[in-house]
Amino acid sequence: MKDYIRSVLDVVVDSPFVPLEIHAKKGVLAVEKLAEAMDAYCAGDTKRLEELTAEIDKLEHEADIIKQKIRASIPSSVKLPVDKKDLLSFLKQQDSIADYAQTSAYWMTLRPCKNLPDEVKEGFLELTAGALKTAELYNDVIDELYKLLATSFSKEEVKETLTIVPEVEKLEHEVDVLETALLKKIFENEDVIGGPGVCHLIGLVGRIGTIADKSANSADRLRTMILKR
Repeated sequence: MKDYIRSVLDVVVDSPFVPLEIHAKKGVLAVEKLAEAMDAYCAGDTKRLEELTAEIDKLEHEADIIKQKIRASIPSSVKLPVDKKDLLSFLKQQDSIADYAQTSAYWMTLRPCKNLPDEVKEGFLELTAGALKTAELYNDVIDELYKLLATSFSKEEVKETLTIVPEVEKLEHEVDVLETALLKKIFENEDVIGGPGVCHLIGLVGRIGTIADKSANSADRLRTMILKR
């Protein structure tokens, strides 16, 4: 049934909702690659890190192309079931997921992973895993869009979809906690890491943490878009 609904939606070429789902998945794939890149970074595998950064860059570029197509389709679309301004605001937040996966990967390539205590490496692996988990759960919300469209946003389907949003926000809060704990570990090891290293790692923590922030923001904007219709 799901495949049938998707095939029907694909026929509606002017609808932005099908490419919205594809766009979301590009962001999640970029974060998945970022988790692999973090493994390479912590292992000191510069070559693998650069390869994965190139893959993330490609995914982010593909997401940008889809974003532009969605924006171009909206003025000529048939009447949408949601406010166009809300849709564009939502798209902007969702697009930031891939953006921050890209900038996080770039940031890792700027300075090699040297003299990092194991507890700091473990903290980064845990933080990246938390950001990925948040993005993946957000993607579950997007996967429900086809149900909403197929049922003309029935109250039952809307309610079911929106129950996931607080879970995304909960995961985002957990990532915030991981950020604080990791920053503390970095400062505790300042003598080993060095001043420039500390500055670099602080920047990396913030960029990775923002992925979870953008996932939660996107879920919130989606909720607002649906409830305001």
